[in-house]
Amino acid sequence: MNNKFKILTLVGGIALLSVAAFAYAGNEKIQTVKNVDLKRYLGTWHEIARKPMYFQKKCDYNVTADYSLNENGSIKVDNRCYDKNGKLQQSIGEASVQNAPTNSKLKVSFLPKALRWLPVGRGDYWILKLDENYQVALIGTPNKKYLWLLSRSQQLDPATTEEYLNYAKSLGYDLSDLIETKQK
Repeated sequence: MNNKFKILTLVGGIALLSVAAFAYAGNEKIQTVKNVDLKRYLGTWHEIARKPMYFQKKCDYNVTADYSLNENGSIKVDNRCYDKNGKLQQSIGEASVQNAPTNSKLKVSFLPKALRWLPVGRGDYWILKLDENYQVALIGTPNKKYLWLLSRSQQLDPATTEEYLNYAKSLGYDLSDLIETKQK
């Protein structure tokens, strides 16, 4: 009986946090790219810059995200980085498309697999800007709290970085706390 109570308490807590997160997120309209070819989007992306995020607070350098297709059609998300002591940090999640066939709005969950069926604990992952060769991507949340600039290579030329970050500003993102990712 005691273990059932703990599980119910955990599930209830997760549900409560998710409701609070959705209430905070609001319903702001942000333009996403018109179409994403998921097969071309899959693969490894290097983080060039990001707004601070709790789950990435240990990340110091070489931040990557690797996307691959799961058998069920969802996308496996394998986020990796190294902390200040050189220790690998890894988080495996799952993303699902929210606006097929456009494919520019995803929901991502990093909950344990056993809990991913719950309608809670998912975050928005919107593709805001993407070059035609699928080499640079700007990802954000509609509440403008989180933002990532990604590239297929570890380094991105300054003019492209500026172009993408200026675009983020034009959408209303505050970049005063932007973190430039170190690459080693």
